[in-house]
Amino acid sequence: MARQKQASRARAERLEARVSLAQKTLFQRAATLQGRTLTDFVVSSVQDAAVRTIEEMQIIRLTAQDSRTFAEALIHPRAPSNELRAAARRYLEMIGR
Repeated sequence: MARQKQASRARAERLEARVSLAQKTLFQRAATLQGRTLTDFVVSSVQDAAVRTIEEMQIIRLTAQDSRTFAEALIHPRAPSNELRAAARRYLEMIGR
């Protein structure tokens, strides 16, 4: 019984959508093929799509030129500036090296 209360609290929000008969029929067929309810199928599908969308947007996308510039910087890094050398010295002094 306690588990049912936890599940009902976790899924207390409602989400409604208007779909065509063809879409509902398609969704129902897919849900049936997976042995799931229509609600479980739709919620799971939407969650998967949301996670995938967020992950894709977090990936750094580089143009071909950006990729070449990045690779070139890795292969042939610039010499450190005086400011960077001073910052490195301060850091090493701070950590006691």
